[in-house]
Amino acid sequence: MAESKIHEDQKYVDGLLQHNALVIKSIYDRFVPKVVHYIRNNSGNSNDAEDIIQEVLVIIYNQARDKGLQLSCPFDAYFFLLCKRKWLNQLKKSSGREVTTGDENVYKDEGAEELVMEADIFSEKEELFTVMFNRLGKVCRELLQTSFRLKSMEEVAEALSITYAYARKKKSLCIGKLTEMIRRSPEYEKIKSS
Repeated sequence: MAESKIHEDQKYVDGLLQHNALVIKSIYDRFVPKVVHYIRNNSGNSNDAEDIIQEVLVIIYNQARDKGLQLSCPFDAYFFLLCKRKWLNQLKKSSGREVTTGDENVYKDEGAEELVMEADIFSEKEELFTVMFNRLGKVCRELLQTSFRLKSMEEVAEALSITYAYARKKKSLCIGKLTEMIRRSPEYEKIKSS
């Protein structure tokens, strides 16, 4: 893929990343009403819309923090498409609700579509990691969580009252086990082939 020019709406992504209240308010004022309208017209209500919006804002924040998300399209298009896909996926999961797709006012922007696909994959990876992480034994979970929080393995060993050598070896084993669990899951193959 050729390098795309960063869109001027990158300011919204950067604002989310910096917890800028004015930018967040601007997102809610400018972009949220369209999402609420869409969800309410497609078997949902305002509470459903709020939930989807919060989930999508967290996805955008995490993508910006972890992957350095750079918009190559308008924020409105990206945000709306993410919300729409998340909502339609939720409707599919909770079958019994009719899915209508009145696609009026829906952007057809290749840059937004590509970013949305990346966000979906990113979200699926995070979800798979969380599920597999929670399947680890208590000792592994505690050791890895502590190592995510603290800077050095010396601090981890001290915090858990274990030796440095044991902490390093156990962390390596736990990461190996987690990696293996992720690779063996059927979801991993689906994500990998995306």
